[in-house]
Amino acid sequence: MSEPHVFDPRSPLYKTPFGAVLRGQSVTLTCRPLARDAFTHCAVLLHHEFAGITQETELFYTGGSDGRACFSATFAAPPEPELIWYHFRLWRDDGSGCLLDKSGYRSEGAPEPWQLTVYQENHTPEWFGAGVTYQIFPDRYCRLSLPNPAGLVGDRWVHKDWSEGPAWMMEDGEIKNRDFFGGSLQGITAHLEDLEAMGVSTLYLCPIFESASNHRYNTADYTKIDPMLGTEEDFRQLCAQARERGIRVILDGVFNHTGSQSIYFNADGFYDTLGAAQSQASPWYEWFSFIQWPQTYESWWGIHTLPNVREDCPDYLDYIIRNEDSVVRRWLRAGASGWRLDVADELPDAFIEQLRAAVEETDPDGLVLGEVWEDASNKISYSLRRKYLLGRELHSVMNYPFRTTLIAYLQGGGAEHFQDAMETIRENYPPDAFLSNLNFLGTHDTPRILNLLSGEPLPEGREAQAAFRLSPVGRERGLALVRLAAAVLFAFPGSPMVYYGDEAGMEGGGDPFNRGTYPWGQEDKTLVEWFTRLGAFRQQRPSLQRGTLTWLAAEGSLLAFSREYDGEITILVVNAGTETRALTLPRLSGMVDLLRSQELPAGENGLNLALLGYSVRLLGN
Repeated sequence: MSEPHVFDPRSPLYKTPFGAVLRGQSVTLTCRPLARDAFTHCAVLLHHEFAGITQETELFYTGGSDGRACFSATFAAPPEPELIWYHFRLWRDDGSGCLLDKSGYRSEGAPEPWQLTVYQENHTPEWFGAGVTYQIFPDRYCRLSLPNPAGLVGDRWVHKDWSEGPAWMMEDGEIKNRDFFGGSLQGITAHLEDLEAMGVSTLYLCPIFESASNHRYNTADYTKIDPMLGTEEDFRQLCAQARERGIRVILDGVFNHTGSQSIYFNADGFYDTLGAAQSQASPWYEWFSFIQWPQTYESWWGIHTLPNVREDCPDYLDYIIRNEDSVVRRWLRAGASGWRLDVADELPDAFIEQLRAAVEETDPDGLVLGEVWEDASNKISYSLRRKYLLGRELHSVMNYPFRTTLIAYLQGGGAEHFQDAMETIRENYPPDAFLSNLNFLGTHDTPRILNLLSGEPLPEGREAQAAFRLSPVGRERGLALVRLAAAVLFAFPGSPMVYYGDEAGMEGGGDPFNRGTYPWGQEDKTLVEWFTRLGAFRQQRPSLQRGTLTWLAAEGSLLAFSREYDGEITILVVNAGTETRALTLPRLSGMVDLLRSQELPAGENGLNLALLGYSVRLLGN
C-alpha cells in the first residue's frame, strides 16, 4: 500500500476541478510521493473507454515541500463525452519504479484506476432537484367510490374493505395481481392540499395506463388512462390543479415490455383488433421477438405475461417517441412534466437519447429520470457501458446507493461508510445530475422502511409476511430511526422522495405487502407532523434546495454535514446510536436550533453539542 496523501482525487491539492468535468475543460492532477522514495519522473495513463484509446501524459516536477516531491500537469478533457480511467506511473532515473492506483503502489497486475467522468453541457430542470417528490401507487392511495371492474381487461376484482391486506396467494403458479382497491386520480386530486402542506413539489405516479394488473407495469394501452383510475380529463385536472399549487406530475414509462393481454399482443383476444399473438399480419407483430410464434417469445426476465418489445423497431419508436402525437409527447401535452423510465438498464442508449430529445422538444423544462440501482455513471448492463449521465440521455436517476448506505448506517454501520459512498457518487456524477438525484428510503420495489429499521427481521415466505406485524418495541425503535432517516433524506442534495404512507408509519414486507392502502384516519400523526416540518424547511431554505455539501463529521453513529447557499448555512447532525455523543463545530456562531426555535450560544472553541441517542439537530443561521 502507498503512504497516504500521494494522490487523493477528492482534495484540490491533488485534482482540480473536483469530480466530473465538462468536455474540453482543463484538469490538473498532482502527485506527491515521499521524497525519500526518490522518484524523479511521474506520468498519468488515461484510458478513454468509448474512444478506445490510452494516452500517457508526463507530470512535471514542480519542487518539493514537507518531505514530498510534487509532480503536476494540466490537460484538456476530450471534446466529446467520455469515461476516462486513470492511474499513475512513477519511476527513477535508473528505470526502477511502480504504478500508483486506488489500491496504492503496485508492481504488477491490472491497475484499479480512478474514474473521470467527462460530460457535455446539460440542462437539468431546476424544479425537480430543489423540491420534494412523493411517489404514489395509484390503486392504493385514495378511493372515493367503489369501482366496477366488469368489462375491463383482465380478470379483476375489488376489495370492499379498504383496510384489507393485498392478495398474495398464487394462482396457477404465479401471483396474478388482479386484486384492486380502487384508488383513483380524483382521489389524489382530493389530497393535493395535504401534499402541498408536506412541501411536495413533484408527484411521481406509478403506471396509470390501462392494464390487467393492479401494478400496471404490464401496459395494455399506452393511449388510455386505466378506467378504474378515471379518465383523461381526470388526469388533466390533476395536473392542472397540482400545477396551481406548485406541484408537477411525472409518469412511469414502461417501454421495455408490454402486457401479454395488451391491445398490441392480445394473447387472450380481449381486444377486437388483431394483436401480435393472433396474427403475423398484426400492425404490432414487428414489435415483438418470437422464437416460435405464437407461444414462445422473449419476455422480461422470462415472465410470459410481460413480452419484451424491440426498442429499435422503427414503428415502435414512432409510436412511443417520434410521431407528433407519440405516447411521450401526448401525455406531456396533457399536463405531465416528465417521465421516469422503468428498467432503464434494458433500454438502449439510442432509445433513451431519442426519448429525451422528444421530451425537450415538447417541453424544454421536461424531466427524464431513470430507474438505475447502481452507480449510473459507470453502469454496465448486458456487457455494455452505459452513457446515462453524459448529457444526452437521463437528467437524473433513482439514487439507490443513497438508500442502501443510509439504511446500513442507521442499522449500526459507520457513518464514514455513508460519507464515502456518497462522495463517490458526487465525484462520478455531473454536478447537475448529483443535485437532481432522486433520493429515497423506499419504493414499490422495496420493503417498508419502518420494517427495515425496526430491528425485527421479516419472516420468510408470503404467508408469514402477510400475518407479520411489528412488536410495540420494534415499532418504537423503527419510528425513532425513520425520523433520523427522514432528516438525512430532506437535508441531503437531490430531491427527497417519500413513498406514499412511509410518512404515516405504514408497515410491510416485500411485494405485495409494501403496496398496502394508505391508512386514512389511522396515520401516525406524530410522524406525519415530522415529515411535514422537514418539508417546510426544505421549501423555506434555499441552502437545502441547492446548497453546496460539506462534511463535518462521519464516525460511527455520528453524522454531520452542512449545506450552504448565498450565505445561508443549514447543518444537520444525527446520532444514530443509543449512547450520547458530543460534537464541537468550530468557528460557528449565531446559529439557531431550527427544530426547537432556540438560539445556540457558542463557546470559545465554537458550537458545542451533546446529542442523545437516536436524536437529530437541524441548525441554521
